[in-house]
Amino acid sequence: MFLSFLVQDQGKRKTLINGGKVSKEKYVLAGGGRRRDAKLKRVEAGLAMARTLIREAAEDNNCTSSLHDDLDYIPRGYIYRNACAFHRSYVLMEKMFKIFVYEEGEPPLFHYGTCKDIYSMEGVFLSFMERNTKFRTSNPDEAHVYFLPFSVVMIIEHLFHPVIRDKAVLERTVSDYVRIISHKYLYWNRSLGADHFMLSCHDWGPRATWYVRQLYYNSIRVLCNANTSEHFNPKKDASFPEINLKTGEITGLTGGSPPSNRTVLAFFAGKMHGKLRPALLQHWMGKDEDVQVYETLPQGISYHEMMKKSRYCICPSGHEVASPRIAEAIYAECVPVLISQHYIFPFSDVLDWDSFTVQVPVTEIPDLKNILEAIPEDQYSRMQERVKQVQRHFLVNNPPKRYDVFHMIIHSIWLRRLNVRF
Repeated sequence: MFLSFLVQDQGKRKTLINGGKVSKEKYVLAGGGRRRDAKLKRVEAGLAMARTLIREAAEDNNCTSSLHDDLDYIPRGYIYRNACAFHRSYVLMEKMFKIFVYEEGEPPLFHYGTCKDIYSMEGVFLSFMERNTKFRTSNPDEAHVYFLPFSVVMIIEHLFHPVIRDKAVLERTVSDYVRIISHKYLYWNRSLGADHFMLSCHDWGPRATWYVRQLYYNSIRVLCNANTSEHFNPKKDASFPEINLKTGEITGLTGGSPPSNRTVLAFFAGKMHGKLRPALLQHWMGKDEDVQVYETLPQGISYHEMMKKSRYCICPSGHEVASPRIAEAIYAECVPVLISQHYIFPFSDVLDWDSFTVQVPVTEIPDLKNILEAIPEDQYSRMQERVKQVQRHFLVNNPPKRYDVFHMIIHSIWLRRLNVRF
């Protein structure tokens, strides 16, 4: 639930790292008994007030405490776990949240990323943070979190040798960066990294954090590859969507046919890689006119147009748990059919994914058509309307707009900072 990130034990905090293992008490910071300086006290007092206001909103079924001072958009409906709490939290984030971006490091490894491929969200976020004036602060003493602006995509592209394949380039780059900022500034050592965050959409994003124990165990890791079997911890780490922006923008990707004109029951096109897709292709490829599954689309058939005329879009994990098809399905107003294991869906502390998707266990892939045909028409219509409603939270806008994917990522980081207490 949404408030699971806000209501925590008020007792003493234990240290995060204990004999090389992560403590169940994840919110511990170093120096709990030390005298806190006045600036830090002000920051913490503001966060304490925010926690109280969000709890109050969560208990207010009519959202009366969240309706004022917001004329743009009021979250409502079943797509949210708790619309009132989300709205109050979001408004407080806009008013309060400050991010300090370390300026150390030079492009292209730092402060920069590609915005035109499957890893585009990493570059998009770095680009927006470089230009952002609302959340970014130049004063580290007023910051709530500290951003480590390295790009795993760029490190791999520029330093990783395709023949030698020495992954130590990640270790050297990330470890050296943390060493530099921890020696130059007091903030990393003050919190053991718990109020710091990194962000990556690369498959090796989690690996990049292995080499610094405090980054791995303590810091907020914002990852597309949000795989709990690889130690993604949803209580401190945040999942964000993988979006393949081939042209750098979403023009032409959004919208789709009304339900009455969606003539294809279910659609998928993609390579047979990873652990889950072979079962899907083996059972359904070329075997059913209603469940259209392809490894390679026939010439003349548009991938995005197929999504726009399908009722359900099948989104299986590939090599990694995240798939750009989820955002593509939402853009096409096609109900996503999620087939994954150990995947924490993006923004799942706010969004109720059960309300606008169909989740199919891997073992039930052979029964996929029966599962989808058994969904009543009125239930499908409700899910499809909710897909259209949730779309705003996955849109990439330049410049960013309220409640879009950039702001939802920021909000996910804000929630996790609320869990950190000095």
